[in-house]
Amino acid sequence: MPKADSNPDPLRAAKSCRVALVGFGIVGRSVAKILSETSGHALRLTHICNRNVERKKQPWVPSDVIWTEDFQSVLSSDADIVIELIGGLAPAEQIVRGALQAGKSVVTANKQLIARHGPDLLQLASSRGCQIEFGASVAGGVPVLPALRAGLRGDRLHGIAGILNGTCNYILSRIENARIPFGEALEEAQARGYAEADASEDLDGGDARAKLAILALAGLQTRVTPETIRARTIRAVDAVDFEYAAELNCTIRQISRADLQETALFAEVGPSLVPANSPFGRVQGSQNLVLTSGKYGGDVAFLGAGAGGDPTAVAVVSDLLFVAQNLSTGSRPQLPQQLSTPRVSCDFETPWYLRFLVRDRPGIVARLATILAAYHLNIDSVLQKSGYDKTALPFVITLEPCRDSLLHPALEEISALDFAIKPCLCLPILR
Repeated sequence: MPKADSNPDPLRAAKSCRVALVGFGIVGRSVAKILSETSGHALRLTHICNRNVERKKQPWVPSDVIWTEDFQSVLSSDADIVIELIGGLAPAEQIVRGALQAGKSVVTANKQLIARHGPDLLQLASSRGCQIEFGASVAGGVPVLPALRAGLRGDRLHGIAGILNGTCNYILSRIENARIPFGEALEEAQARGYAEADASEDLDGGDARAKLAILALAGLQTRVTPETIRARTIRAVDAVDFEYAAELNCTIRQISRADLQETALFAEVGPSLVPANSPFGRVQGSQNLVLTSGKYGGDVAFLGAGAGGDPTAVAVVSDLLFVAQNLSTGSRPQLPQQLSTPRVSCDFETPWYLRFLVRDRPGIVARLATILAAYHLNIDSVLQKSGYDKTALPFVITLEPCRDSLLHPALEEISALDFAIKPCLCLPILR
């Protein structure tokens, strides 16, 4: 009797499905490479669609694959699954909706599309008897979304927090380790290909809050648009802040967090102080980390490469296999769970780190303390390191826990004081 294969190839495990790939960039090439390297498997690449397709053709792609620039030819083809990897909202939304309307399942890594239209697309897929999977849209090769939608489905999650943007994490960890200015760390990230020439979407939190909206959809069953989530920039964080954070046994990371409390979703994205020895504090470079909190299962962590062609392609192909398995067994896609539409708030109650840059003179701390006391804000500590120029002196006040809404009126009054050189840098301290 022939011996059973102890390491079966999962790509051969299901009935063959015809797959059309739309988008042949970095991730698309990696997906095509995986699908092309094993012949006769469950996923058969039939079409590659991209602009200027003649310049994209590769000799390692099977000769029977159809190369085209015409999206409509893909939608009218016999493909069972369409992979959308062009990103953005247009024409990606048209392609995805067209594929689902035609009864074709879709796999996408498009975070902006899912963050804004995910609930509607899930409903459309269900109504047409097909599927849409988007495991690669958050955290690249880290399988957090499949875990939220399947592995943790039995729990009742109430909190999600993460380092979701590798560009910001690379920049902040470089400032921390090399004590270089923010601008120098950004230039280095751009030179190494970790940041775009215009990195605003990363630095100012737009990328991370789209991902947080998807995590809230998959894990908390909430419908929330990215624009309702406050995003704070990391641009004002500099080397001096890591000096003071170290005094508090902390470091600084861009943290995305969502906490569901009854009818309110507390959510925001921005730089925060985290304990240096915490899971967030130990994440370096471009890695991603997601922590979930559940009523029954407690805390669960997911860590790994958050970007890159190969890790993201693995997530895409994993979604393809999941869809192919359902198609081969005739399994009907599950209806989306009932989604809530909570009120979104950024009014977290936390301790706070306030870093001031002032022209030094007597009475500054007393003046600040008077204003803070007028708003019923309690000072926890005052930190002032020696060796800085008195004409541009950085020092820190930390506050005991208070709500965001109570703190910011005080900061507005403080910003008008004549000794302030720059607005106060205000960061939550997460414990």
